[in-house]
Amino acid sequence: MLDETARGVFTIAVTPFLPNGALDEASLDRMVDFYLEKGATGLTILGMMGEAGKLSAEESLTVVRRVVARAPVPVVVGVSSPGFAAMQALSGAAMDAGAAGVMVAPPGNLRTDDQIIGYYRTAAEMLGDSPFVLQDFPLVTGVTIAPKVIERIVADCPTCVMLKHEDWPGLDKISALRAASDAGGRRISILCGNGGLFLLEEMLRGADGAMTGFAYPEMMAHVIAAFEAGDEARARDIFDAYLPLVRYESQPGLGLAIRKHTLAKRGAIAHATVRKPGGALSAATIAEVEALISRQEARLAALEA
Repeated sequence: MLDETARGVFTIAVTPFLPNGALDEASLDRMVDFYLEKGATGLTILGMMGEAGKLSAEESLTVVRRVVARAPVPVVVGVSSPGFAAMQALSGAAMDAGAAGVMVAPPGNLRTDDQIIGYYRTAAEMLGDSPFVLQDFPLVTGVTIAPKVIERIVADCPTCVMLKHEDWPGLDKISALRAASDAGGRRISILCGNGGLFLLEEMLRGADGAMTGFAYPEMMAHVIAAFEAGDEARARDIFDAYLPLVRYESQPGLGLAIRKHTLAKRGAIAHATVRKPGGALSAATIAEVEALISRQEARLAALEA
């Protein structure tokens, strides 16, 4: 079961589709194997970049059961939903299948601190004993959650064991939360998203690792390993080698298509299909991605020379 000690790299997994848009179940297996080979210590499925909102309930369960059966690492399942009944149903099915925990993002209609706190209290009640991740991604949800509100949710909801930190700018939020736990509050795991754009700074502020889906999960694994070994300079050198592609993949509206193109090129999935509605890459964009990959490989080779 997921708990407050979780750390490392929980890769946000894509959902692979066939060219006709059907779920590609065979690619689920090769994708899991790929992520593990590249250093993932956990997996997060049915997240926003996993196109969860485009899946039927039956497809969601298929993904959960297949990934959990394949992965020997903790699997977190995104169960965010406008209604608690759907959230509770998917969470129960996921935990019954062997998931380690679930992830919940706030609905966009929450406006006040009290509304946010009340929502997560109810979510925790509906989820029962299932440990959950609070997904804090205001750039997408439109819901800004202040550190004091997160502290209150953590205090009120013992099953809240992790924050998926994806605020931007948000480094001071990590510092504030760690200061609160140092002062006696319950310390929960903090794993960070945003494609890894701020990974090293997040680690320096007290994060425990990454929960994001950059197409090179080994970047996160190697940066974190160097950081934890006390070699900050090497962690920076590794990060710098990947940064141009991290930046390019972070484009709103196109990032997932870029990520899937790269993952297909690397053999992680069979097809780069983004289920409709979704962005498609132009020939010019593909050429830019290929150029960035080529330069990235040269920088990494020089780093290891």
